[in-house]
Order: sequence, then C-alpha cells, then structure tokens
Amino acid sequence: MTTNPTSPTTPTPPPTRAGRREWTALGVLMLPLLLVSMDVSVLYFAIPAISADLQPSGTQQLWIFDIYAFVLAGLLMTMGSLGDRIGHRRLLLIGAAAFGTASLVAAYANSAETLIAARAVLGIGGATLMPATMAMTRTMFTDPTQRAKAIGLWSGVMTAGIALGSVMSGVLVEYFWWGSVFLVNLPAMALLLVAGPVLLPESRNPAPGRFDWLSVPLSMAAVLPVIYGLKEIPSKGWNALYVVSITVGLLFAALFVHRQRTAAAPMISPALFRGRRFAPSVCLNLVCAFGVFGSAYFTTQYLQSVLGKSALEAALWALLPSVPIGAAGPIATQVVQKGVNRAYVVTAGFAIAATGFALLALAGTDSMWLVLTSCAVLAVGGVTVMSQIMDLALGAAPVERAGAASSLMETGAEFGGALGMAVLGAIGTAIYRHEIPASAPDVAQETLGGALAVADQVPGLAAVAREAFTSGMQGAAISGAVVLAGAAVLAAVMLRRVEVGERTCETPDGQFSPSGV
Repeated sequence: MTTNPTSPTTPTPPPTRAGRREWTALGVLMLPLLLVSMDVSVLYFAIPAISADLQPSGTQQLWIFDIYAFVLAGLLMTMGSLGDRIGHRRLLLIGAAAFGTASLVAAYANSAETLIAARAVLGIGGATLMPATMAMTRTMFTDPTQRAKAIGLWSGVMTAGIALGSVMSGVLVEYFWWGSVFLVNLPAMALLLVAGPVLLPESRNPAPGRFDWLSVPLSMAAVLPVIYGLKEIPSKGWNALYVVSITVGLLFAALFVHRQRTAAAPMISPALFRGRRFAPSVCLNLVCAFGVFGSAYFTTQYLQSVLGKSALEAALWALLPSVPIGAAGPIATQVVQKGVNRAYVVTAGFAIAATGFALLALAGTDSMWLVLTSCAVLAVGGVTVMSQIMDLALGAAPVERAGAASSLMETGAEFGGALGMAVLGAIGTAIYRHEIPASAPDVAQETLGGALAVADQVPGLAAVAREAFTSGMQGAAISGAVVLAGAAVLAAVMLRRVEVGERTCETPDGQFSPSGV
C-alpha cells in the first residue's frame, strides 16, 4: 500500500526556529516602528516654536499637526496590500528612504506649506513602515512560540513610542531648535537602509493578481472622513459637518466592502474573515484601542489644566505609566506559552484595563498619583490584549497576506482610538457643561481651557471648572470601564476555544492552512 504524501498522518517537519540573525533584524525593525509611533505626538511641544518661526495661519497649524495621522490612517490598507505584491522588504526600504528624506525637509522647512507637505510625505512613509514591520515579523518568525514573543515586543514598542514622542519633543525643543524633532529620525532610517538588505528576508505573495487601483481611493474615502469627524467631535462638539463627514465615510466603506467582495483580485481578500479568528481579532483590537487611546483625551488635560503642570512637566510625569508597558506583552506571551488558554489572558487584559478606568473614576482634583496609576494599569491591560490579539490575527492569516492582515489590524486601531476619543470626550464634555454654572462666560461653558483663560475675571471660576472637568473625566471613565468589562465577556465567549498550538490557521512550519480561513 502506497502512503499518500498529503495524508494527515504524514509527519510534518517542525517550523524553523529563528536565530541570532532574525532577532537582530527584529531589533533593526523596532527602530523605525518606534519613530513612526513617536511622530504621532512629536509636535506636542514643538508647535509653539514652529508658530513663532513660520507664522502659519490657524488652519495651517492644524494641518501641520493632523496631516501626518490622516495620511497614515488613509494609506495603511493600501500599503499593506502593496507590500504583499511587490515585497515587504522593498516597500520597507522605499518607505524608510521617503521617511528620512521628508524628515530632513521638515527639519529645515522655511514655510508652513513646505512643512505641511513634508508631514504628508512622512505619513506616506509611516503607512509603508508600520504594516511592513509587522508583516516581516510574521515572515521571520515562523515558529508560533517565537512569533508570539516577537509580536509582544512589537506591541510594546509601538505603544511606548506614542508616549515617548511628546517627551522627546519637549526635551529637544528646550535645548535645540524645533527642527531637531525631525532630525532624530535620520540615524534610524540610515541604519535600516544599510542593514535591511543584509538582515531582512524578502517576502511577497507569489500569485497576487492585478493590483486593484479602484480600491485605493475607495479605502481613503472610507477612512479619512470617519477619522476626521471622530477626531474633531471631542473638541468642537457634534457639528453637522462632522456628522456628515462620518456618514460619507461610512457610505464609502460600504462601497469598499462591496468592491472587495466582487473584485477578481481585491485589495483585502474576504477570505481573511471566513475563519473564526481574524474577524474577532480585528473587533477586539478596535475595542481595546477605544479604551487605551480614549483615556488619553482626559489624562493629558488633567495633568496640565487641573494640576497646573507645565507641558514638559506633564509629559515627564506621563512617562511613568509607560514603564511597565514594555514588560506587559512578553509576560502575557509567557503565560499563554505555559498552557493558559489565550481567551483567559485576553479576558484578563480587558479586565485589567477596565480596572484602570475604575481607578480613574475615583480621581479628584488633586489625585496625580491615582491618575498615573490608573493610566499604568490601563496601558498594561491594553498591551496585554493587543499583543495576544495581534499574534492571533497574524497566525490566522497566510504568510502571503501578512501585509493586508497587519494593515487591517492597524487601521482598526486607528478607528478605535478616534472613536474612543469621540465618545468618551463627548461624555466628559456633556458632564462638564452640565456642571458649569449657567452664569459663567460662554467660553468657560465650552472647555476647561476656555474657563481658565477668563478665570481672572470671574472669582472662583477656576476651581469650579476644574471640579466640572474632573466630574466629566469620572463619568467618561465609568463608561470606559463598562465598555472594557463588556469586551472582557465578549473575549471570553469569542476566544474560549483558542489555545496555544491548537486549531490555528497555520501548519507547524508556519504556512497557511486552507481550513483556517
């Protein structure tokens, strides 16, 4: 009797374990990832110096700050899919060159228009770097155990970078000129361009089909209006323009989904969502980002406007919650690898994050250490969830679609963060306006910053406004805790059967199994 070589009883060779070369390459990849995530917040303290030097209009100043994040979010899916087609290493190196060149132009920009254009190119470069680093991590680490550790590190670095960006900005602007916040990108990008071709393997889809160019504008038209509307609502309220913007984006999202389901070679293959792991991962990742980034809307204002810290002091104090972040992902991975069901770890992560919100709900107007502790607990829970969900999602995707899969996860996180700021910000603002006396000046009834600006004219207004803002933060924190507690239950139900090494969508050698998706 002849043995069928494809029989399930045929032994499958174990996956190739990564060695020193792959771990060194991961270290090289972490540098651009750190800088891309830092660039989201790197202008927090540089804007005043930029305004004094370039004298932008109010609209130009907003674009200088926001265009990076908008372009990044709008192009993530396009760049992830493009990397699957032309090769992730090639796209990574192209993105690094663009990011470095744009950083140099931004550092020496002599006009607001030049700086806006350079920030837009930085967003394009960032959109290539983020999914490429994740996809290459998936390619280099085919052993599930090692891949989980690598993704845990990836998640910690990305989250820490956002916190570090504002602090680095404050320190550099304090001792150098504002362009230095961009020049720090150059050494890391130069290292990547030199070491990347040597250390990083190329990976691409061997049969990608034609690139679906129509999906590019559809994806941008779906993402950008929604992100724009969600980002503006917390600070400016439910203006009709922002509601229309979100509605238009959702309509284009429906067209984009229809295009992916009917195109011969779609940008995002619907097959990714047919398994039991990828779709839940995207959903849970979005909810986690809702909580983690939604809380930042209040904590930064609390440190500055309630406690009266300077911008740099607030940024330095905000570093403390970032300290345990680096350990959260690897520890969660170790727990899963010791045999604990991943569903329990993700559920625990959401429960920890919900506890962080619960602690924040107890804060008063003089509770700095309680607020910092709540931020640390919330961040640890969030990174615990994100590290495991990322690993689950990439394990559920075939290697040749790793770019598309990672870009979807990152786009979902962008949506979740913007939604968290919009919803929790709206709750906090509504409570603030309810608490502020009707006799207060109109500007004081809008925001805490407005109240502090006219506090000298109205005795006692500052104290009342700080109390009102803290009440709003407490209400938003209670809402966040409820959402994340619900996510913990949802994770327990959706992921209860997922365990390390069981029923993944890959074979032991790290390749895609058609039964999984």
